[in-house]
Amino acid sequence: MRQIFIDTNVIIDFLADRQPFSDYAAMLFQLAKENKIKVHISAISFNNTYYILRKVTSHKKALSLLSEIEEYVGIQETNREIIRKAIKSNFKDFEDAIQYLSAVMIENIDIITTRDLKDFKKSELPVLSPETTIKLLMEENANW
Repeated sequence: MRQIFIDTNVIIDFLADRQPFSDYAAMLFQLAKENKIKVHISAISFNNTYYILRKVTSHKKALSLLSEIEEYVGIQETNREIIRKAIKSNFKDFEDAIQYLSAVMIENIDIITTRDLKDFKKSELPVLSPETTIKLLMEENANW
């Protein structure tokens, strides 16, 4: 089973239904819900996603949406080691450094999925867009 780390922007695309990006994001989360892939997200994605969702919906609805995905994703903690490495990293975006370092801490992670490909140029893991990730998964699993 593929282990995929999903960046905050893809989570927001899905939960806020940001078109035209939400369709591939929704497919990824549906595959996770069906236990066809294992999706991981960082703990900081919850507060970052809440912050954006709260601008377009109510507090109660934002928490409900986060609660729904929390049930079927792995959550990578953000700890002192990740923060220290992110501060010292050569990532241009601090939040992306935290995301990347969270991903590499997960055993057997296969792919980082983000729409922000340019900020993950230094990644040692494959970094794919949601669309490319879905296409790869469909090629590998034609019977889905």
